[in-house]
Amino acid sequence: MSASVSFHSLHLKVTGPGSYAAHKALGDFYEGIQGHADSVAEQYQGARESLLDIPAVYPTTLSSVDEAVQYLRDLSGKVDALQKIMPFSEIVNQLDEVKSLIDSTKYKLLFLS
Repeated sequence: MSASVSFHSLHLKVTGPGSYAAHKALGDFYEGIQGHADSVAEQYQGARESLLDIPAVYPTTLSSVDEAVQYLRDLSGKVDALQKIMPFSEIVNQLDEVKSLIDSTKYKLLFLS
């Protein structure tokens, strides 16, 4: 959830050559990740039939597209680790959608901006 805020902030301040493509890619990511985070949390709570205790996590300050790409790499690793311990296949599939969004965003940031 904090990734959305981090990417939204960078989306609003990105400048320079290729900034429009980066602006769009960052915008697509922050809008998309919100829905995925919500879906994963709801599905997990439904599968477990109990509410999650979600701790507050402060957004990471991203200052450049390069930092955003590294953040996406780190986030992808966290999603991989979560998939390995997830007992519900339907949520593993939803996490694949998260990784698809991450990979698409990395492509756009690395090769189109």
